[in-house]
Amino acid sequence: MNTGPTAHHWITTPVTADLLRGFLDLEATADGLLPHRLPARARRQIPDEQLALAEAQPSGVRLVFRTRATAVELDTRPTKRVYRGFPAPPDGVYDLLVDGRLTAQATVPGGNTHTITDMFTQSAELAEGPSGTARFTALPAGDKHVEIWLPHTEVTELIALRTDAPVERVPDSGRRVWLHHGSSISHGSNATHPTGTWPALVAARSEVDLVNLGFGGGALLDPFTARAMRDTPADLISLKIGINVVNTDAMRLRAFTPAVDGFLDTLREGHPTTPLLVVSALLCPVQEDTPGPLAPDLEGGTLRFRATGDPAERAAGRLTLNVIRAELARLVERRAADDPNLHHLDGRDLYGERDHAEFPLPDGVHPDPAGHRRIAENFARLAFGAGGPFAAGAGAAGAR
Repeated sequence: MNTGPTAHHWITTPVTADLLRGFLDLEATADGLLPHRLPARARRQIPDEQLALAEAQPSGVRLVFRTRATAVELDTRPTKRVYRGFPAPPDGVYDLLVDGRLTAQATVPGGNTHTITDMFTQSAELAEGPSGTARFTALPAGDKHVEIWLPHTEVTELIALRTDAPVERVPDSGRRVWLHHGSSISHGSNATHPTGTWPALVAARSEVDLVNLGFGGGALLDPFTARAMRDTPADLISLKIGINVVNTDAMRLRAFTPAVDGFLDTLREGHPTTPLLVVSALLCPVQEDTPGPLAPDLEGGTLRFRATGDPAERAAGRLTLNVIRAELARLVERRAADDPNLHHLDGRDLYGERDHAEFPLPDGVHPDPAGHRRIAENFARLAFGAGGPFAAGAGAAGAR
């Protein structure tokens, strides 16, 4: 939690790339650095404000260092997303881990406000605000490995790092790098803190270094995302495909199949033999057999989502989750005949009927924190467990 200023003898350490993990690019600002999860070349090709905002929200991005400090301060300027007509969400959480264990949390009030004025068009207004400080005190004494995971749904400009003992940069851990791309659930929607998203939970459990390219509303088989992944060093790669293609009604079956082939072809240019797992959508009852687009439903004063397409149009190529699951299974089977390191996982094995009965989707689309934990347990078991495509020693070494 935040506390007032204390009488520590502060040492300021510049926030530089070698203190950060989980990012693809750093943008210099007037006051510091802004982490991005897509490189500048890709960002110039982004066609909508939603993806531009999502890629700048630092899901999976963290500061990593060694220190004997018992007090740490991190000055940031957050940008908070607010929907006009709805209560402001809670301030984003900063998780501080000591030797891999969640030890303290903090928030930074204030900052910029990005107000979505129309949920359909995602038009927005930006109001600038002041920077603030995430403070962590009473940390364990002695030399320790510290990670500060940034809020997964708040754009976070990094301004200054202060500690009451010197900071040492941490060399490459030697752990395998897991590069993951998916939609809002991979991004962390409805998780309450950054190490509580299902990819972060899997990474901790499976002892891998996460690069999370989960983009809320933005898993649409964009070629610039494929090129960014192609050019990112990784030992393991996963793609979670389907839900955004359906709920944006972005394409028909005729376009979907070659788009997936093209995305995978691009990945294989940079990662020809890396274990690559294609994951279809989790269970989402509102979109199982009803095409998109998805629309917000405010009846009763609680935000939920509903599909607005006509199921009868599936015969004409309109996409649903069940149509996409069947097509992905067929496509991966076809490609795997020439690519033994390509694998498929039905998303309902991560979150299916039994999981939905135990952990319903509060808004009809996104899981709650307990749902994230269930998804993580299942992914860790099926992908990283014995016999899984990401099990230690499985497949070929990635392009590092």
